[in-house]
Amino acid sequence: MTDVETGIGPGRAEGARRVGRQPASSRTEIEHVAFQLFDEQGFEQTTVDDIAAAVGIARRTFFSYFPSKNDVPWGSFDQELVRFRAVLETMPPDLPVLEAVRRAVMEFNTVPPAEQPWHRRRLALILGTPALQAHSTLRYAEWRQVIVEFAAPRLGVAESSIDVQSIAYTALAVAIAAYDVWLRDDEGDLLDLLDRAFRTVAPGPGRAARPGA
Repeated sequence: MTDVETGIGPGRAEGARRVGRQPASSRTEIEHVAFQLFDEQGFEQTTVDDIAAAVGIARRTFFSYFPSKNDVPWGSFDQELVRFRAVLETMPPDLPVLEAVRRAVMEFNTVPPAEQPWHRRRLALILGTPALQAHSTLRYAEWRQVIVEFAAPRLGVAESSIDVQSIAYTALAVAIAAYDVWLRDDEGDLLDLLDRAFRTVAPGPGRAARPGA
């Protein structure tokens, strides 16, 4: 899954607001307005000042929600990592590690129906915006680290071991593959694609293949 942008520019006065729009009152509102600007103007051409003006907030208020423009596509990523870690911790101790990771990744990507179009736009920005790739690499590393910290004690090996690192990198690759296919198929179901991708990598004993899979 933003943290993937950095827009700097002269500050805008607190009262300089776009006519007809009420001030944004939440991180989600700011994200949605920013996504619209990215669609209209392009990610690199949109500045923090543009976003702040469009939502009717001061530039400094934007930075109270996001460290940079690059972080907007990642949304509440830090909080989601906390949730990701918590879900992994609930997995039964006898469950195979990759199966536990599969279940947690599915939960990580479960969003309310009303938010799915925004989730799609978020992923499209993260995966398709060259200017975000360096920042995304840092976020991917944080995501993998959650898996590493879960898998290492389960397997009784060091976090740096090839066993653990392979699981973390494989899970990321599988997730990105599912995202990529989903973004190219308007009728696709992300959770189904994630499930099928993980089953392809590690079907697991007793996991029946779906009809037509």
